[in-house]
Amino acid sequence: MKTIQLLENLEFHDKNPYAEPLHVAKTGRILRFTLKPSQEVVEHSAPDSPVYLVVLQGQGYFSGGDGEEAQFGPNSLLVFEPGETHSIRAEDEELVFLAFLHGASSWQ
Repeated sequence: MKTIQLLENLEFHDKNPYAEPLHVAKTGRILRFTLKPSQEVVEHSAPDSPVYLVVLQGQGYFSGGDGEEAQFGPNSLLVFEPGETHSIRAEDEELVFLAFLHGASSWQ
């Protein structure tokens, strides 16, 4: 069994959000994203996998395929269908969330 403390050893980068691979296997990936205030993950999609996001810390703005932005914080689960575009933005505090992808060979 592998264990990871999700809010320990957080790494933030000054210029861009940081996506740290916590688990990578043929069956899927788990990435931990850390954003400083005002950083954003630009609109993108994972064409071959649903994307499940779990907010761990902070408040952020998330938008899906409809382009509507909404604020979410800790303990929120967001589900994006395969190929659905999405973007994320931290406003005035650090934002930490997990991204789960199924069978995705790369983060798009």
